[in-house]
Amino acid sequence: MNILFEDEGSFKAGHILADNNTSLQVELPGGKRVKVKAANVLLHFAQPSAAELIKAAEEAAAAMDTDFLWEACPDQEFGFEEFAADYYGHAPGAVEATALLLRLHAAPMYFHRKGKGRFRKAPSEILQAALAGQEKKRQQALTVERMVADLKAGKLPDEFVSMLPQLLYKPDRNRLETKALETACAESGLSVAALMQQCGAIRDTHEYHLGRFLFEYFPQGTGFPPYEMPSNNNGAQRPDSHPLPWGEGGVSRSNAPSQPSGRAVQSEPSGGRGEGKQYGDGEGLELSMANVQAFSIDDAHTTEIDDAFSIEVLPDGSLRVGIHIAAPGLGVTPDSTLGQVARARLSTVYMPGRKITMLPEVVVERFTLAAGQTVPALSLYLDVAPDLKLRGHETRIERVPVVANLRHHDIEPLFNAETLAAGLAEFPFSDELRRLWELATVLEAGRGKAGAAAQRKDYNFHVDWNADTALGKGHVEIDERPRGSPLDMLVAELMIVANSTWGALLRDAGVAGLYRAQSAGKVRMTTVAAAHEGLGVDCYAWSSSPLRRYVDLVNQWQLIALLQQTPPPFTAKSEALLSALRDFELTYAAYAEFQRGMEHYWCLRALMQNARDTLTARVVRENLVVLEDMPLFMRLPSLPALDRGTRVSIEIEKIDLLDAAIRARYVELLASDATDVALEAAEEGEGGE
Repeated sequence: MNILFEDEGSFKAGHILADNNTSLQVELPGGKRVKVKAANVLLHFAQPSAAELIKAAEEAAAAMDTDFLWEACPDQEFGFEEFAADYYGHAPGAVEATALLLRLHAAPMYFHRKGKGRFRKAPSEILQAALAGQEKKRQQALTVERMVADLKAGKLPDEFVSMLPQLLYKPDRNRLETKALETACAESGLSVAALMQQCGAIRDTHEYHLGRFLFEYFPQGTGFPPYEMPSNNNGAQRPDSHPLPWGEGGVSRSNAPSQPSGRAVQSEPSGGRGEGKQYGDGEGLELSMANVQAFSIDDAHTTEIDDAFSIEVLPDGSLRVGIHIAAPGLGVTPDSTLGQVARARLSTVYMPGRKITMLPEVVVERFTLAAGQTVPALSLYLDVAPDLKLRGHETRIERVPVVANLRHHDIEPLFNAETLAAGLAEFPFSDELRRLWELATVLEAGRGKAGAAAQRKDYNFHVDWNADTALGKGHVEIDERPRGSPLDMLVAELMIVANSTWGALLRDAGVAGLYRAQSAGKVRMTTVAAAHEGLGVDCYAWSSSPLRRYVDLVNQWQLIALLQQTPPPFTAKSEALLSALRDFELTYAAYAEFQRGMEHYWCLRALMQNARDTLTARVVRENLVVLEDMPLFMRLPSLPALDRGTRVSIEIEKIDLLDAAIRARYVELLASDATDVALEAAEEGEGGE
């Protein structure tokens, strides 16, 4: 005797070897013996053989019309043998009953299973919905098949056009387009980017890499929402829609001796009415004019000029040194549209050839310390003795006339270590720069940092977007510039004085601020005025770049409130301040990583643009090297074990701009030179900009 039984959702037939009532010993057609529970047996039969039953039943089941079976079956629950008797009009044979069972089992949308060998007819509305779903899936499968064929043929499917950024940067695997793209990549052996480039979706590799960043951090685009232009308080009346949020005052002084380290000294608000700032009729604000000739020091492409300097030589040989910081905080309030824009962006984004400003360019132009303008500023005046020791300081809110914007490429050939040693030639602001540099050397020594910083290289990237090249739009030039020049040190030391002095001013007054702290080599943002060991100061609050960093703008708002003796916009435990700190730290790091990535990309472009194959590099560690003339780091699996700083010759094997990847191999060891080159990746400059 043979049986038909169900085993894990499938049907099998075998010959009974032993019947133990609750279970049977069965031999399958292949000779395998299994134990079958009696409850799983669906049919006993003598003919045909177990080996023939399933094959014959499958052939018979294929000829059955499922729709007819659904129409013919009873509405109530039924067993397959009962229905087979009605269907055939006689007691069914083993093959007939099994064929019907297989057909019912293969159509779960039509027949719902209710037990072993038992079914119930699906209600009409449920069946129609299921069939519609099945048809939809069939059509979707055809659509995916068509899109896959288009992609493999190098044609971009029409459905892809409106959702290219999502497909490239954050694909949704539940969408048909993503399924088609993944299938086409698997079948073609190409990456998503390579396949999309082949289909014409990626026409420019720079725009592809930039697009990834914009997709994540600027999903609504880089434009600005409608806003009202803020007053720059340059004698103009403030619109009614921009009431001044602070009261009166505006001067903070300290005549206490400064610490040799340049740390901020105790400073108490004077509360003096109109000393640094005065009011008109209550609707506008007028600032007093500073009696200085301020000048800035920046690279050629800087438009957000946050800082400028002035110096006055007094009759006794002492100096009055002014550090003037642009004051957008006087016109932009935390809750204004522009304040919220700055809060959302948190920083200007820099990359070779482009930048995405934190504030609109027209607003930057209104507050930037551009030559020929008189603009509002927070001014820190240092009282410097003839021996260059700090005797005190004073902070004022005022209008500052800017007479010059000195640029690195113009000044550094005239003002550098060699010209300082030989005696400076006469050029505009040569005397001011020399005196400020002499002060900077004293400040640096006071922090215990003199001569401690190894000179590293900086690089300037210049991209000519008017040039169309075979590699895409833009021709790049990379200029090497030693970091730590006298001009760099001058700016850095004065910024350290400003940031540490104003940080201490907030701390000592009990006004909340956002600080940079460093301990055990780890730099972090904090609301606590902790020491910055790397700079050698006991507190350090970024305040010198309010046009391009949100934390500086926050600290400026707090400083203005302190100087005006009014409640500050933020308290130390306010969620707004704490969330700004958290978001800034994460976003600023992401922006910096993006900048490094784009610099890496443009280094690759420069190599391809200039058809350079053989390069000189220095060992950083293990198999990591950096090129001598550009900040391009790469791994060389073929590099032998060599000491750090060893010069080697390498040969480029392949550059892939789409993946921003380079493959090179070690060629030979080169003779070392005496140049002291630091090999660390570019780090954040705490003191400068």
